[in-house]
Amino acid sequence: MTKIGLAGVGRMGSGMLTNMRKGGIDAVGFDIRPASTFPNLPVSNDADNFAQGLTTLITVVRDTAQTDEVLFGAQGFVTRATQLDTIIVSSTLSPKYVRALRDRIPTHINLIDAPMSGAQVGAIEGTLAFMIGGDDAPITAAWPLFEAMGTSLHRMGEFGDGIQAKVLNNLLCASHTVMTRLILDWATEADLDHTKLLALVGKATGQNWFASRFEQIEFARQGYEPSNTIAILEKDVAAALDAAPNGAYTALPELLKQMLHDLEPMR
Repeated sequence: MTKIGLAGVGRMGSGMLTNMRKGGIDAVGFDIRPASTFPNLPVSNDADNFAQGLTTLITVVRDTAQTDEVLFGAQGFVTRATQLDTIIVSSTLSPKYVRALRDRIPTHINLIDAPMSGAQVGAIEGTLAFMIGGDDAPITAAWPLFEAMGTSLHRMGEFGDGIQAKVLNNLLCASHTVMTRLILDWATEADLDHTKLLALVGKATGQNWFASRFEQIEFARQGYEPSNTIAILEKDVAAALDAAPNGAYTALPELLKQMLHDLEPMR
């Protein structure tokens, strides 16, 4: 008997949990917020109840501090869930932190890193891209979970290779976000129609995911706020910088991180 649990039923986790259940997977959620926050999903804030019988844990919390709480701290599911045999880390975190988890978690628990891309709209639609690292057997066992939540599944290699690929991908995503917003600001000053410009970009050499899905992306017009997706992108750039090769040129990613932090809401 298996029990699938997802910890962190937020912007991404809510859609992921919903789509697993739509796909016939009897998954449940854990969140520190009250269950009443999730009227249409089986979500608990009772760690003991969630841990009982839990065999596969998917973590989709914001950062390393929250991941530590879920795995080793207040929730501590690594020890609280006595039947746990697989942990899937889907948060975007520093590759150094993720790889170090192998030494912190008992060897009988399989580890898979499977960060995702596609924003909240992709989580809702079930069209996420997953970058997956780990051993073959546990990944094969978990494959139906990924298929329920995404449409673009990429086996990147060993544990830790998924998150390494994700932070590199998100460097590009962050640059697309900043530069698309910049050209739209300049278009406003030039009295150029945004809809026409984005239609052009979608068919020309400037094409990118952020511009192509601008009207569907929930954070497209937002400025930086500590709790929003722009701030998460800034955190992802910091994660990439943390894993930069020794002696690498980092001035451009550092500038990109600052530009995200300084981003203002669209007028």
